[in-house]
Amino acid sequence: MTTSHVDDSYFPGTRTSGLGVVGATVPRSDARGHVTGRTQFVEDVPVPGLLHLKMCRSTRHHARIRSVDVSAALAVPGVVRVLTHTDIPANWYTVLRLIGVEPNDEPVLAEDRVLYRGEPICAVVAESEAAAIEAADRVLVVYEDLPAVLDVEEALAPDAPVIKPHGANHFVYEGHHCRRVRFGDVAEGFAAADHVFEWTYQSAPIEHAPTETTGCVVEPQPDGRLRIRSDTQACFFTLDNTALILDRPPHRLQVVGGTVGGGFGGKVDVMVEPVACVAALATDRPVKYMYSRAEEMQVSSTRAAERIRVKDGVNADGTILARQVTLLIDAGAYSRHTPYGTTKAAAHMPGPYTIPNVWVDAHCVYTNRTPSSAMRGFGVTIGDFALESQMDRIAEALGLNPLEFRLKNAYRDGDVRPYRKKAEGTALVETIQRSATATGHPLEDTYRALSSPRGEEA
Repeated sequence: MTTSHVDDSYFPGTRTSGLGVVGATVPRSDARGHVTGRTQFVEDVPVPGLLHLKMCRSTRHHARIRSVDVSAALAVPGVVRVLTHTDIPANWYTVLRLIGVEPNDEPVLAEDRVLYRGEPICAVVAESEAAAIEAADRVLVVYEDLPAVLDVEEALAPDAPVIKPHGANHFVYEGHHCRRVRFGDVAEGFAAADHVFEWTYQSAPIEHAPTETTGCVVEPQPDGRLRIRSDTQACFFTLDNTALILDRPPHRLQVVGGTVGGGFGGKVDVMVEPVACVAALATDRPVKYMYSRAEEMQVSSTRAAERIRVKDGVNADGTILARQVTLLIDAGAYSRHTPYGTTKAAAHMPGPYTIPNVWVDAHCVYTNRTPSSAMRGFGVTIGDFALESQMDRIAEALGLNPLEFRLKNAYRDGDVRPYRKKAEGTALVETIQRSATATGHPLEDTYRALSSPRGEEA
């Protein structure tokens, strides 16, 4: 049993803890079912007459589709139907449309082009999984290869091949090429600083790798509704997006969620349910569409790769006068949630510090890579890695105590953030102080006397 407790000595009378579960061991409500094997996952539910759906996927990073011949696939014993984009009522994924971000840019099934290796082209529905896999391999696709861009800076170069129909390899934010933050004057800040430091940080795409792969089973009901058993993280999001793609009223669908089987953000994209519903409607039989492990690793959304340049103007005493940040966030071939994540990333800069001059350009860049999307704290986590690495490197270069360097610049109650919001209830100063105490890290009395509410220092 853990014995830690909530320290309520800070802000007495204003912050009551009431946090009975912090520091206590709380059993998971589903733990007993998991460890005894009684939990039912999507594939565990027996469904008579089940059909299996498998995808024919692009073998190219970027190509024009000259033709698709499904005759050999249809000749495989057990194959019931092959679906192409002409079978999808509204052939556009709509994951951002519901929160007002457009345009829709990703087809459910490819039409005349493919923008990444693994993009779905047509769906094979068969009596067995083996027949569906064999038939998907027999679909004959004739490609005309097009130049691919696989790096964010190559994609933004003036001579880069344009891969998006709107004419640019970046998302457009209210007419701008990126999401921008401007606060103070960074040029003046750099000119006044004793030192200027500039470093670049790079992350790679990160796959969620859930234990249960992404998937669903769709059953036509006697009243004409479709029951969708899914391991989605977002049942209502799945309902609304699937209804839009099927061009059906939402009440004609029933989404049954439950055990997610590991999600971490990767199961909010609604990639399998719409086409499985189309297959169920076309055959009037239940259809299962589950990613194989290889598909999960290759074509499910990743955390975006990011390249982040941070330039700081700093005085010898550790006061940061200016911070300029350029983020290049790789959306891959389609938007999914990355334009939204890029906005979060821009607003998160310059980190939890009060800096009088801030300049941020956050680019959502399209490349011919697997699309990226949501993953735990997307738009923030990699930025924090870059900013805190930057803080450590500057502290080392100037011979400063890294925690005192952070305390000197930490935002405090009443400070105005670069996006013009006044900070309240920050408690960052107290958290650093308590961390220093817990780890035996030395702090001078000046820094131990600081407080988040200004004017309360000893």
